[in-house]
Amino acid sequence: GTIFAYGQTSSGKTHTMEGPSLEDPDKMGVIPRIVADVFNHIYSMDENLEFHIKVSYLEIYLDKVRDLLDLSKTNLSVHEDKERTTYVKGATERFVSSPDEVMEVIDEGKANRHISETNMNEHSSRSHCIFLINVKQENVITQKKLSGKLYLVDLAGSEKVSKTGAEGERLDEAKNINKSLSALGNVISALSEGNKSHVPYRDSKMTRILQESLGGNARTTIIICISPAAYNESESKSTLLFGQRAKLIKNTVVVNEELTVDEWKKRYEKEKEKCARLRRLLAGAGSDVDER
Repeated sequence: GTIFAYGQTSSGKTHTMEGPSLEDPDKMGVIPRIVADVFNHIYSMDENLEFHIKVSYLEIYLDKVRDLLDLSKTNLSVHEDKERTTYVKGATERFVSSPDEVMEVIDEGKANRHISETNMNEHSSRSHCIFLINVKQENVITQKKLSGKLYLVDLAGSEKVSKTGAEGERLDEAKNINKSLSALGNVISALSEGNKSHVPYRDSKMTRILQESLGGNARTTIIICISPAAYNESESKSTLLFGQRAKLIKNTVVVNEELTVDEWKKRYEKEKEKCARLRRLLAGAGSDVDER
């Protein structure tokens, strides 16, 4: 699954996803609340189920994928596995066993994220951030395995340079932020129109990483953030139209299940029986033709 916040700069996306505090239950944002829910659900499961949880924290800055848990990895590449699911090659994966350990990883990654001051935001995110939770479940008795990924995304906000006063390095950052958000908008438009023959996922690293989330095997929630100021009316309208288009996308979700040896045998026998039945039908059809 995927949850991400979308909106112009200074509309409250990071506040929504992280909250003013990662520890205070009353001030937590979406990410710490979800982490707590994930572990509470695991703690309530049958004792025969074993869980392995890994987390990664990535930043897309100037259209390059950086590892926020290993600053030596500044330009990671995006690949596809044998099932054509995208992944970031070489990203650091940390095993965690409690919400506190996850919060420690988030704190470590946050300290390495690109943040700067603009005319509209004292702590403006200059990059898109992706926090990935990878959960694998195994039944120790039947050996049945299930897996799932949860992407928690804090997007940088779209910017009008005339309002933010960005210049120099800040201007380069704004250009890349707007370019990647434009690519995201194009992907959403193509998917909402039902045009899956060509969806421009490769136009940016962000849409490439989130390919499965946007148009594949995933449940995706988009939180639309808008400014209450009349000064930002045009940006707010554009953001709401983006959300309206995104609601038209329909993803088909199936369980990521790894079959046991016995289940593979049963599936093989079933397909073998199906082939034998088809051969008999073909043989019967052939004799009818011969008689005629």
